[in-house]
Amino acid sequence: MLDAHIHIMSTDKPDPEALLARMRSIGMEGGMLLSWPPASFPHTKNPKDTTSRLNNLMEWCRGRPTLFPAFWIDPTEDDAVGQVEQAVKAGVAAFKIICGNFYPSDPRAMKTYAAIAQTGKPILFHSGILWDGQNSSRYNRPAEYEAMIEIKGLRFALAHISWPWVDECLAVYGKVLNCCKYRNEPNPMFIDATPGTPVIYRKEALTKLYTIGYDIAENVFYGSDTLASGYSTNWADEWIKRDKEILDALGRPEIDVKNMFEGNFRRFLTGK
Repeated sequence: MLDAHIHIMSTDKPDPEALLARMRSIGMEGGMLLSWPPASFPHTKNPKDTTSRLNNLMEWCRGRPTLFPAFWIDPTEDDAVGQVEQAVKAGVAAFKIICGNFYPSDPRAMKTYAAIAQTGKPILFHSGILWDGQNSSRYNRPAEYEAMIEIKGLRFALAHISWPWVDECLAVYGKVLNCCKYRNEPNPMFIDATPGTPVIYRKEALTKLYTIGYDIAENVFYGSDTLASGYSTNWADEWIKRDKEILDALGRPEIDVKNMFEGNFRRFLTGK
């Protein structure tokens, strides 16, 4: 199993072996690490320059084939396209973006998405309510991400099933599928099922996800939203067990479970 949503927040020296040991204790073999946040998240204490953030990220992941580095970028920064080039040269597997003070369709951001698409790397977007202490959730409504269909070749995922706008997230997924049909192109959209959904909404959200009737079972993957330093095995394991129980109650075949916890995430990264 792989965890596609692990944040690096601590400024302590990276300790990937401790992380992997904790993950393996609950059956996880690795996952995707999201770098320190950019300058648009000033309440965090990490260095904000691109080089420091990339160096720290790669120190966590280098030489460890089951840890996949994702660089958190602000696509509206003046040098964002240059950051994309620098990150790809460093060896990142993906990019992370949170639209904290701009809409996804901001022209500056669209230019950056196009640059990312040209590299073949995917983008993991935050989507849904944003707990950042700011008046910002309006930027993260899933319908705002319809703009991604304008970026040729872009592979992307909306995190947290866009809770509380799960229905809207699925509607956008259907819209993207429809566009792909007319263009005769592969589906570029994935859904990151990382919690955001409180426990009482989880069964409802996954039921909608897997029974809406869209071809979605191969485009959803698991994440925990926990931290690289002091990875919370109790939290992650609790959600793994809960999600497996829900999928079992829905009568989903074993291949859907395997894909949610590994295969789909690998396809998100590689496009294959």
